[in-house]
Amino acid sequence: MDVVTTFLYGVLDEEIFMRQPPSFVRKGQESLVCKLLKSLYGLKQSPRQWNKWFDEFMKTQGFTRSVEDPCVYLKRVNNEVFGLVILVLYVDDMLIVAKGKSEVEKVKAQLSTEFSMKDLGSAKLILGMEIHRDVKGGRL
Repeated sequence: MDVVTTFLYGVLDEEIFMRQPPSFVRKGQESLVCKLLKSLYGLKQSPRQWNKWFDEFMKTQGFTRSVEDPCVYLKRVNNEVFGLVILVLYVDDMLIVAKGKSEVEKVKAQLSTEFSMKDLGSAKLILGMEIHRDVKGGRL
């Protein structure tokens, strides 16, 4: 999955002002500035604000953040031994793994209620690693 316009989701914790974009400047108002209400691409606070927003949302959906890796979220499903949904986040790309396809679809639907998402289909490559599936053998 891919989050569309990732860094525009974060709410800023501080007041930040920027110069007007050249196309907005009117004669006699060149000294006016814009107050940012939300994150913006290129703003150094944007990645942190996006991450905070995402983390808070995942917690409301019953996920817990891994202590070992803060980019990994886990959620128990039906108290089964292998009943676990794992979501791995890398900036705005995510990999969702679960025992059943219905659990993956459920997580995708939850994410789509909060963020504009693009479904990239079954993962074939992530972080430079190729993913090979042996569906008959039940192996990755």
